[in-house]
Amino acid sequence: MEEDLLPVQPAFKLYKDRAIYVGTFLGGPLVAGYLAAENFRNLGQQDKIKKAWTIAIIATVVILGSILLVPGIEKVPNFIIPLIYTLIAQFLVQKYQGAAIKAHIENGGQTYSVWRAVWVGLIGAIVLIAVIAIIVLLTNKGALQ
Repeated sequence: MEEDLLPVQPAFKLYKDRAIYVGTFLGGPLVAGYLAAENFRNLGQQDKIKKAWTIAIIATVVILGSILLVPGIEKVPNFIIPLIYTLIAQFLVQKYQGAAIKAHIENGGQTYSVWRAVWVGLIGAIVLIAVIAIIVLLTNKGALQ
């Protein structure tokens, strides 16, 4: 019986962990959820896609709620909150996808460019800013009259 010495190269791409961190820092937890969900989809782990989105949505709501409701939050340096959610995303990606990403690359699998994650992050940031602006406008409507 012959053994196949060359493993089959994966036909799909994944986001590297570093690309996910960059996208997350730029665009927030929803971007982390999107990038992680795309990796889970490409890895065939359909059951984890919903969990990635659920965590991302809950994290976004908590962060937005904190920014809008916690008194004195404006005194926190601007980079601290993105740094915190990026570190949390880094931990979760390493825990749930780190080994799969590494194995994918070792087997000759391709990865998306970090620039693709940057674009996704920037689009996510624009969407997040729009949502915040809408919330602020709706909640301050009475104050404007």
